[in-house]
Amino acid sequence: MEFHLQPALAAKVQEWSAQTGRPAGEAVEEALAGYFSELDELRSTLDQRYDDIASGKIEPVEGEEAFRLLRERAAARQKSIA
Repeated sequence: MEFHLQPALAAKVQEWSAQTGRPAGEAVEEALAGYFSELDELRSTLDQRYDDIASGKIEPVEGEEAFRLLRERAAARQKSIA
């Protein structure tokens, strides 16, 4: 299989390869494997969340309310650090 990368990305891959002494193809292969692994994990999480909502196991939270709750948690965390 052959891939064509944008010049800036290809330069980063080559730079990484030169710095580590590892083949450039290895970097691309590892990056793709990690990407697809994270994508599978995200899809699984989203499927589970959807199933929980559809079954009534959890109640959805409106967007503005969700942001308010996140801001409160962040503020509380900042206070506990200070």
